[in-house]
Amino acid sequence: MAFTAKDVADLRAKTGVGMMECKKALAEANGDFEEAVKILREKGLSVAAKKADRIAAEGIVDILVSDDGNTAAIIEVNAETDFVAKNETFRTFVQGVLKTILNTRPADMAALLAEKYLDTDFTVEGKLKDMIFTIGENMNIRRFQIVDGTFSTYIHGKGTTGVIVTFDADEKAKSHEGFAEFAKNIALQIAAMPVLYLSKETVPEKDLEEEKEILRAQMNNDESLAKKPEAIKEKMIAGRITKFYEKNCLLEQSYVKDDELTVGQYVAKCEKEFGGKITVTGFICYEKGEGLQKKEEDFAAEIEKMVNK
Repeated sequence: MAFTAKDVADLRAKTGVGMMECKKALAEANGDFEEAVKILREKGLSVAAKKADRIAAEGIVDILVSDDGNTAAIIEVNAETDFVAKNETFRTFVQGVLKTILNTRPADMAALLAEKYLDTDFTVEGKLKDMIFTIGENMNIRRFQIVDGTFSTYIHGKGTTGVIVTFDADEKAKSHEGFAEFAKNIALQIAAMPVLYLSKETVPEKDLEEEKEILRAQMNNDESLAKKPEAIKEKMIAGRITKFYEKNCLLEQSYVKDDELTVGQYVAKCEKEFGGKITVTGFICYEKGEGLQKKEEDFAAEIEKMVNK
């Protein structure tokens, strides 16, 4: 069965695969369009499997808010290079996954991967593997979360950091013209100042005891402090735990836009100004590639390898 240049173009439009690969697939399928689509998808699965062990620590963090403004989804999708992370096709794919999340509310990653990707014939996992084949890099949907209620969002650096911060606020506070800016400022604070906990009351006892043990060990290893009475050491530890709270607890941090205030004091100030009740109830902060192994380039070894070929 013969095929035309238009068939090649139509196959490319349907699959997103390069012209030459589409031409080869049509030739292999003897011009049968649907068979060519199947061939490309099978090749895509094969390519995805081969690339699966390659490090994907670049990519983007992205957020999508539902049309009614009551739900948000945050996601991190990784690729091998920053170049691909800036690719419009990659970004459109990430937005498509976010739309799928908002539409289907999957319980976990396995459920998400099994969901149908928008109005295509692909599952999300199938579309991911198709993207790996099309773009030529390993990719991975690393994590996602869904948030309902009152919240504010912020994306920094075109996807290096994403924040959703949640609030419990009454209608008087939420309807105030300054509430949206206030909420955005809290999201900006979280993006600007790395934070582990919401407040000192929410620090797990286990984490607190571990920090105290570290401080005790530091004192015992310091000749100028090791011989001090235990009661003095405990007072010093209490002082340093206060510093620990100020660094790691959102409401105890110095507010970035006015260092005369803590974030907690800024919230109280806005409560008074808005005439309503506001409680910061939680936050999600994704940093692109956080905790992932990065590919290390040894240029000297690479040059030596090229020279000795």
